[in-house]
Amino acid sequence: MSWASWTTPGVYSGHGGVLTHEAGVVAGDLTLHTTWVDGEASVTVQYTGAADWFTVAGSPTPCPSEEASRDLHDAVLAAVRGPTTATVPPLPQTSAEAGDRP
Repeated sequence: MSWASWTTPGVYSGHGGVLTHEAGVVAGDLTLHTTWVDGEASVTVQYTGAADWFTVAGSPTPCPSEEASRDLHDAVLAAVRGPTTATVPPLPQTSAEAGDRP
């Protein structure tokens, strides 16, 4: 079993907040957490210092590698700080996944 995780506390959401499955939109001072296990990434968010975690819309999502899951965490972090409501963005397709098509 392969796994990795990242946590970024003290993330202030942009105007649109973060869409979650359990609580709808959450906004403010948030902590973002991404866990990658065997080809799947799960992204959750909580109000910093709170006990409850909420699943970000679009999670879990297929994710081919630990490196890709770190990139996904960074992409969600950027989306959370952005001006629109954040969800888990799709991963960009690598050239190997696309069959090296131009």
